[in-house]
Amino acid sequence: MDQLVIAGKAYSSRLLVGTGKYKDFDETRRAVEASGAEIVTVAIRRTNIGQTAGEPSLLDSLPPSKYTYLPNTAGCYTADDAIRTLRLARELLDGHALAKLEVLGDPHTLYPNVVETLKAAEVLVKDGFQVMVYTSDDPIIAKQLEDIGCVAVMPLASLIGSGMGILNPWNLQIIIDTLKVPVVVDAGVGTASDAAIAMELGCDAVLMNTAIAGAKDPVLMASAMRKAVEAGREAYLAGRMPKKVYTASPSSPTTGMIGK
Repeated sequence: MDQLVIAGKAYSSRLLVGTGKYKDFDETRRAVEASGAEIVTVAIRRTNIGQTAGEPSLLDSLPPSKYTYLPNTAGCYTADDAIRTLRLARELLDGHALAKLEVLGDPHTLYPNVVETLKAAEVLVKDGFQVMVYTSDDPIIAKQLEDIGCVAVMPLASLIGSGMGILNPWNLQIIIDTLKVPVVVDAGVGTASDAAIAMELGCDAVLMNTAIAGAKDPVLMASAMRKAVEAGREAYLAGRMPKKVYTASPSSPTTGMIGK
């Protein structure tokens, strides 16, 4: 399969996964391995990657030598908080520049605050970060984030943790058709078919956490998501047949039949 390129680095997997909400780090490791993901997100405010001495660290279960870490600003509601969090992450990860920016609007819907997101993105890009940014499915905002210098734009499919799937494929399609940087669906995926649909639309990748961690069998769901993303990408590259309304088209040849 063709590779995903983000900030000049190529990845074989187009599935990015979160590391939160699992029962322990062992389940996290097994799910990530089953997913085939090479990029893993980590919430700096909620997961120990060395900032809490003496406690188990995610780095032991998912070594940075094997995975590309994507520290994120989950739980931040202002640009200043997000900037401060990612600067801490860069120190903890020895100057690591790739980061996921998300600035939330309220604790009930977890909808992105695009005004604060734009402010934070400008500062972080100037500060040398390679910013992958969580945002709404507004095509205008998505374009502005690209123009600021974000290396990937990640519009929601639906609300974080909702599992509602892609509620507005039309806006996603506009974003995909307009932007040159990778477009990664982030938030709202609930099951494998949602991931496949995102890829069939032409998204470059899918990022998810709850859809896997919240499943009855997270490891099995991770495997399903891996296959769904691969199948969706192949279907997109293959080019689906055109839809036809009230036009029958037999799947078998009609020439050479007995009596014809």
